[in-house]
Amino acid sequence: MSDNTHFEPHIVALGGGTGLSNLLRGLKRYTSRITAIVAVTDDGGSSGTLRRELGILPPGDIRNCLVALSEEENLMAQLFQYRFPYAGSLSGHSFGNLFLTAMSALAGGFDTGIARAGEVLAIRGRVLPVTLRSVTLRAKLANGRIVRGESNISRSDKRITSLHIHPFPPPAAPQVLEAIANADAIVLGPGSLYTSIISNLLVEGVAEAMNNNKAPKIYVGNIMTQPGETSNYSLHDHVRAIEKHAGGRFLDHVIINSAPIPAAVARRYARKDSYPVAAGLDERLRKLSVIKADVISNYEYARHDSDKLASAIFRLINRRRSVVL
Repeated sequence: MSDNTHFEPHIVALGGGTGLSNLLRGLKRYTSRITAIVAVTDDGGSSGTLRRELGILPPGDIRNCLVALSEEENLMAQLFQYRFPYAGSLSGHSFGNLFLTAMSALAGGFDTGIARAGEVLAIRGRVLPVTLRSVTLRAKLANGRIVRGESNISRSDKRITSLHIHPFPPPAAPQVLEAIANADAIVLGPGSLYTSIISNLLVEGVAEAMNNNKAPKIYVGNIMTQPGETSNYSLHDHVRAIEKHAGGRFLDHVIINSAPIPAAVARRYARKDSYPVAAGLDERLRKLSVIKADVISNYEYARHDSDKLASAIFRLINRRRSVVL
């Protein structure tokens, strides 16, 4: 472990949606020791249809992570993302979702099916569902109303005060807790605060395993607020919500974008009630190490750039490692 040149850290990345797959696309350029732990609460689109009709866990975010860790020019990766365009029973489904559904049946389980699909795609790392139980999210809003289901929570127009998972607590899938315990660094985000990040922390043992590991815990702050789910949220609100649901403080670092968002882009997002996340932290949260870096993708969309974000994460890991050495 004294040779920085050949050191490949084991990175555990937790999340869901497009944020996690985007992060993985950058991380794989630095290490093959990657474990993606993916939320399984999606109930919309093709994933939601397969979940309701066949009883399978939602495969969409899993599929995106598998593709992100594969070779980008791999024909199979392109095939996994192919979405049937014509009308009929296959309309709206992606080939990858159907493949994962079939492979899970043939392999005798969802997690085994994912592993077999990873072999087909020759991925760098592995992808694990956070739990193998069929679960549903429930959010309590500031007005006391309970909203059920990830899609409905994402569209909520009231502030979320707490998130719950039903049935509670679902056990972690095999290898999840072991991966967290053996990680050299743990990354949360970017992604939807409640439905992609916090939902993982509600699975039995996940938050405890993270707390018990002394490796750096890194939160990638969102660039923009998400209409409904995090309207008017500052960075402080994001961090406070994570630590509240994790049972206390455990984050070590927060990475936030320092590049300006062009006025035209900001106006386009504002029309959808999405605004830049204010970077302020209160006195307690100021104890966190905040890393400001240009991690924006381009000047058309306010999204994270895979390579810039991965570079910022590995600079942090190497800096911490050099101090220990």
